[in-house]
Amino acid sequence: MSQHNISGSEVFGPKPFVILRSVRAGGLRRQRKARTLLAFLAGAAVTVVAGAAAVAAAFGPGLLP
Repeated sequence: MSQHNISGSEVFGPKPFVILRSVRAGGLRRQRKARTLLAFLAGAAVTVVAGAAAVAAAFGPGLLP
């Protein structure tokens, strides 16, 4: 739903267009995607380390020759 209170002839008034040239489209989306990827990779690394620790605890010193 729109958050603007424009009605009647105000919509078609002779107002100039405003163009924002300094804002890059999708910049925030790219940052959010990068943070999500970084969080996923960090979680995967923690899972691998925890799995290795669990295997080491389960088999003990019998893993090393």
